[in-house]
Amino acid sequence: MSTTVIGISDRVEAAPTLRWPSVPKLGVAAVFTVWLIASLWSVVSLRLNLATFVDSVGNAVDFVSRIFPLDFPPLGELARMTGQTLAIVTCATALSVALSVPVSLAAARNTNRHGWLRLGMRAVIVVTRALPEIVLAIVFLRLFGLGPAAGILALGIHSVGMVGKMYADAIEDTAAGPRDALRAAGATWSQQLTGGVLPQAMPAFIATALHRFDINLRASVLLGYVGVGGIGMELSLAMKTLNYRRGIALALLIVGLCVVIEMISGAVRAAMLGNPAPKRASRWSRLRRRVADASGGWVDGGAVASNADARYPISPPWSAGRVLRFGYFGVTAAILVVSVLGADIDVSRMAEGVATMWSTLRLFVPPSTGGIGGELVAQLLVTVQIALAATFLGLLLAVPIGVLAARNVAPSQGVARFFRIVIVVVRGIPDLIFAIIFIVITGLGAPAGALALAVGAVGLLGKLIADSLEESDVRVQQAVAAAGATRGQVFVAATVRQCAPALAAHVFYQLDVNIRAATLLGVVGAGGIGFYLTNAARVLQFDVVTMIVLMVFAVVLAVEGLAIWIRRALS
Repeated sequence: MSTTVIGISDRVEAAPTLRWPSVPKLGVAAVFTVWLIASLWSVVSLRLNLATFVDSVGNAVDFVSRIFPLDFPPLGELARMTGQTLAIVTCATALSVALSVPVSLAAARNTNRHGWLRLGMRAVIVVTRALPEIVLAIVFLRLFGLGPAAGILALGIHSVGMVGKMYADAIEDTAAGPRDALRAAGATWSQQLTGGVLPQAMPAFIATALHRFDINLRASVLLGYVGVGGIGMELSLAMKTLNYRRGIALALLIVGLCVVIEMISGAVRAAMLGNPAPKRASRWSRLRRRVADASGGWVDGGAVASNADARYPISPPWSAGRVLRFGYFGVTAAILVVSVLGADIDVSRMAEGVATMWSTLRLFVPPSTGGIGGELVAQLLVTVQIALAATFLGLLLAVPIGVLAARNVAPSQGVARFFRIVIVVVRGIPDLIFAIIFIVITGLGAPAGALALAVGAVGLLGKLIADSLEESDVRVQQAVAAAGATRGQVFVAATVRQCAPALAAHVFYQLDVNIRAATLLGVVGAGGIGFYLTNAARVLQFDVVTMIVLMVFAVVLAVEGLAIWIRRALS
């Protein structure tokens, strides 16, 4: 009898209980419901429907007939503008790295114990990320005139927002052991950084710099529309004069250049970084030997050979790998020198601009609506509508592509590789190129901007979805499959369920990106507040420029804060 009672008790205790969702998760569900309703409203409001596409078929056919044969510039001119673009991007990326290293060291918790300074540096990172590069270019063009200097400074300072954040995160992720060992051996703060922190973070530093180079290459095209040199300026001149043969030829050149640079940077990352795990182990081993020598040959209570023992040299040997890495850095330094010379920066003009800096900056304050405050608010709403519609439509396009690009979900490895290539190709095409094509087909306005960003979202959102699916725990999927679930059931119940928090965060990250991009695409007539931004700059209403930047900045911060809250609520 007692045994039976115990069995019943066990069954009662094991019975599942009804649990209501937590308050944060209910809040996330409410936020996504509002986002979905707002996105559908934006799609309807911008008239992104089948009728719009049908009406644009004639324009598309006419556009195709007007771009052939393509008119590529002469080879010498092509080499000149390509070299100038690459020089601007290289110098800008190097400038961002030089600025980001001290900023990230001051922003990381393990290298700076002063809370007020960390907060200040984090604020610098947020502000530089939120300031559009085109606004910085407008400021620097006013200071230093037309030319590459404005583009280098604009891209370099704006890049601190991403590079500084990634560097700070990489520094905080470093192991404390090497630095603690150096501190115990009496090393100074700078020696601790150079010997125990920076070597660990170096792989992430290199990968981030190369990734930022790709992004800056795409952004440099847009800056050509405000007077920065290179291919972007030639493209803007061709499109403004309706020379579509030359314009599309230059657009294809930009696409090819972006894809090639992305492939080269990927190969360079793999060659320079290799397998990071063995490198970290070898650095730690060399560090222990250095500390052992400084402390008389004793580490962790055990004796190790001193510097006198030739088997434990203080400096690592010049192996083939070390020589190759040294060669890579030498080539990088040479490329940087050539880029600085090729950018042809007018130093005297820059000196004049620095002398008049404060008088120029005073033109931007205090901010003013210029008597069109109502119109600015309306156009800001249009910009948000463009971003909402583009994120929603982009999600519809990116989900199937991202799913088929995930190696653990795709029907075969060949299918996964094909869709990975599709994602790489789409990522290699700047949003500006998509915007130009849709403007010609659908006409000026917000629909062109929304469609351009929707297609462009396949590159970023598709990659994020594929990566999240591949990072899911395979053991959970195998357990569900072992219980007799079909392939579709395994995908929904195991794979998607694990990735749901990350996928939710990706949607709002894409919305954040699209709000910034929608502002910039207004420069070429793709609707929204970006048109008023460039217009104000052209008529020298710099106080209006400041007001528009502050309005966009407020919206971006709100979306970014919402995305952070969603990630925490779902974690």
